Amino acid sequence: MRRLLVPIAIAVAALPLASCGTEDVSVTSPDDEAGAVLFADHCAGCHTLTPAGTQGSGNRSLRVQGPNLDQRAVPYEDALFAIRNGGASGAVMPQNIVVGDDADAVARFIDEYSGTEVEDLPQPSSQGGGGSTAGGS
Repeated sequence: MRRLLVPIAIAVAALPLASCGTEDVSVTSPDDEAGAVLFADHCAGCHTLTPAGTQGSGNRSLRVQGPNLDQRAVPYEDALFAIRNGGASGAVMPQNIVVGDDADAVARFIDEYSGTEVEDLPQPSSQGGGGSTAGGS
């Protein structure tokens, strides 16, 4: 009887861990959940992206801290490039952290959900109002 209880206890203890992947995922479409869970599983240690429930390392001064994707909009092609090539700037992101359909799902998820905290900064007006002129006075 005791031999049977040990495997059952281990299985019951593992159940909460198995469900952690989607606990903090908040996506608008069930189709996006796979990309969010993959992102949480493979990218959470370095990147913040609220819809995947990730907060990066929390230490912005660490070399391995990746961009906060809540604050940076990343289009699909750029996300896929970074996944395949180890980032976009030659940093320490591993190449091919996910591959194939998983890489596609993560890139689509990043494209859809990154940049939610990006604010449009004021831009100089192209019409009237104080632009400098060549030549000066």
